[in-house]
Order: sequence, then C-alpha cells, then structure tokens
Amino acid sequence: MKEMKEEYMLCPIRRVLSEFCDKWSLLVLYSLYSSDNGVMRFTELHRFMSDCSQKMLSATLKKLERHNLVARKVYAVVPPKVEYSLTPNGESLMPKVIGLVDWAQDHFDDVVA
Repeated sequence: MKEMKEEYMLCPIRRVLSEFCDKWSLLVLYSLYSSDNGVMRFTELHRFMSDCSQKMLSATLKKLERHNLVARKVYAVVPPKVEYSLTPNGESLMPKVIGLVDWAQDHFDDVVA
C-alpha cells in the first residue's frame, strides 16, 4: 500500500471537504437553505429526501451539527419537537453550494452522458 505524505493528510481543503461533501450533507444544507423559513423538522427533511434512510439522515444531521453548519433546537413539549436550521457558518457556505447546484443543473446532461 502506498504511504500518504503527512502534508497531504493535513491539507485543509481535503479535511474540510471530507467532512460535508458526501451524498447527503449537501442535500441537507440545500434543503434547509431553500425551505420557506430556513427551518425544518426531521420529518420534513426526510420527506424531501425520501431515498435517505432515517438512520443516515440522523447521522448526517449530527455530523453537520458537530461541524457547526446546522443548529438543532429542541422544544420541551410532548410529543418532542426538534427543528433544524443553518448556523451563520452554514449560511456563509451556501453561496458556494448554490454555485455548485447551478453548475450541476447546467451540466447534468454532459456529466451523465
């Protein structure tokens, strides 16, 4: 097996992108950003991303929360109510994500050809 150089493993671009550039994270961020009020409950997110399992969505939300991109607000009511929204950090990322989404829409046919 090929050994990786230490500086490659410490590369900030590689480390940051590896944290949220997966199949579901960008969709969660985009869903929250494009929602009517910027806030969604778990069931709303899951409905929007129906091909994502509840377990994977939960893990993705926890990861995004841990990396300060998504905020989780729990209400002390029965039944439990939890809302998710973008943090200021997550908001600052969205112009870049929107650029990627726009590019993907413009070049979809070329990429899948």
